[in-house]
Amino acid sequence: MANQQQPGIGDLVRSGGRSFSFEFFPPRDAAGVEQLWQAIRELEPYRPTFVSVTYGAGGSTRDATVRVTSRIARETSMTAMAHLTCVGHTRAELEGVLDSYSEAGIRNVMVLRGDPQEGPRAPWTPTAGGLTYAEDLVDLVRARGDFSIGVAAFPEGHPSAESLDHDADVLVAKARAGAEFAVTQMFFRAEDYFALVDRVRSRGVDLPILPGIMPILNLGNIRRQSELIGTDVPGSVVERIMAHDGDPVAMRAAGVALAAELCEQLLDGGAPGLHFYTLNRSKATREIFAALNMAV
Repeated sequence: MANQQQPGIGDLVRSGGRSFSFEFFPPRDAAGVEQLWQAIRELEPYRPTFVSVTYGAGGSTRDATVRVTSRIARETSMTAMAHLTCVGHTRAELEGVLDSYSEAGIRNVMVLRGDPQEGPRAPWTPTAGGLTYAEDLVDLVRARGDFSIGVAAFPEGHPSAESLDHDADVLVAKARAGAEFAVTQMFFRAEDYFALVDRVRSRGVDLPILPGIMPILNLGNIRRQSELIGTDVPGSVVERIMAHDGDPVAMRAAGVALAAELCEQLLDGGAPGLHFYTLNRSKATREIFAALNMAV
């Protein structure tokens, strides 16, 4: 039986201490399961505030998300959060997913509109009988049970946003609907994060916004993902990585060092914590913690 007493992440993030969290995705095969659980065991000693498990487009990993999240809650000391998106689901199906989460003892949910199958820049078409905005899903989750709700934030704006101000209005609307905290998409300039926080604060909303961190371990992969989601990889970052072109070990070390520097700037500037996109591996995250002198 999953742990029925998992604390609400919103309360944990607002408790005053720095939040450190890790994100995983449901594995596709037995080797992936082994890799995931090795990463979980290696990161558990860092006592994260919470860990999150992603949710495939159109619910493609629904059962796996429930299974992984509930196992984390049951077999580890960590507070677990499951993701949920509007994509491909009717309202009734979304309610069914939430009931599955509740039955599994999962009370923390990351609520996302989600992206079309064609990617975040594609036109959004709601599912018949489904929801149109993440704000609508926040409303549904709040009405369905005692869930602590997180939402996504975009320091450089969501690709579909009309402007940075419009993007901030969307985040504020999610907060006013009941979201308790936000986690950002990956980014590489601290000033982009702090500008987002300022835009939200100027609208009278004190929503904790956790910066999402993804170290550059493969420049080509990061560039492709950044182009897809509308995140800029600054020229200065590319230059530092490419200074070690031909030496993959040195390029990787430079990527970890850049991530650690960004983390330090964020924490020094008052960010309430850090959220690491682990890609189901622990090494880079542990290296960043070591660079920040944050040992187990």
